[in-house]
Amino acid sequence: MPDASPPVRASLFVTCIIDQLYPEVGESTVSVLRRLGVDLDFPSGQTCCGQPAFNAGFWNDAKPLARRTIDTLQSDRYVVAPSGSCASMMRVFYAELFHDEPEMQSRIASLASRTFELSEFIVDVLGITDVGSYASTDASKSKRKVTYHEGCHLRRELGALTQPRALLNSLPGLELVEMDQSEVCCGFGGTFSVKYSDISGAILNDKINFAANTGAESLTACDSSCLMHIGGGIQKRGVPIRPVHLATLIDEQLSGTVPDAS
Repeated sequence: MPDASPPVRASLFVTCIIDQLYPEVGESTVSVLRRLGVDLDFPSGQTCCGQPAFNAGFWNDAKPLARRTIDTLQSDRYVVAPSGSCASMMRVFYAELFHDEPEMQSRIASLASRTFELSEFIVDVLGITDVGSYASTDASKSKRKVTYHEGCHLRRELGALTQPRALLNSLPGLELVEMDQSEVCCGFGGTFSVKYSDISGAILNDKINFAANTGAESLTACDSSCLMHIGGGIQKRGVPIRPVHLATLIDEQLSGTVPDAS
């Protein structure tokens, strides 16, 4: 097994949805990163990054949240978020949010240069593509089919096209089966799914159909918001696919705690 020495130092940033609804995803993120040798801490002062208010056009409400995030994460550590949308908010949109405050730009640039979504961090910063070599047991005897949904922010704002797939393909217990139009939005889009529920629902149904056609047992993504939306549709339609965050999927494979198919 590769030896991470000296350890890479990083801070975990968890999203509001993970904090409030899916804490197990945060726990899996910690478990995976520590297994990979990362010196990980959790800045306790963190709150929402401000993305919901920013996307809704309430920039004056987003600024205090963004400023607090910048203050809390201003160090020499990397910042890892198990979310492409939150990572893109900090890395791409903070500069736009504070476009009228030039004195903030150097601090924003510092944070942006250190902020990565989880799969980006593992592949691009740690240089690890074969996460399967870190598994405590040989999971190859229980190979399962999984399909992958690309979150919009992860793909379009961060350009992370290959990193999640590289990690999935390296896990001996999984077989990645690509769905049609994996790069197309799931229909969530935050408030979009509320304001335009009919359109959102139609997009979601297409996504679920494409996933079901793969015959996969699980559908994974890098954002809990996407999985929440897709999971609701899957449950409503009774489709036998398990929505699971990439962090949880990797954690299960590395620790040998893959749940029963039932």
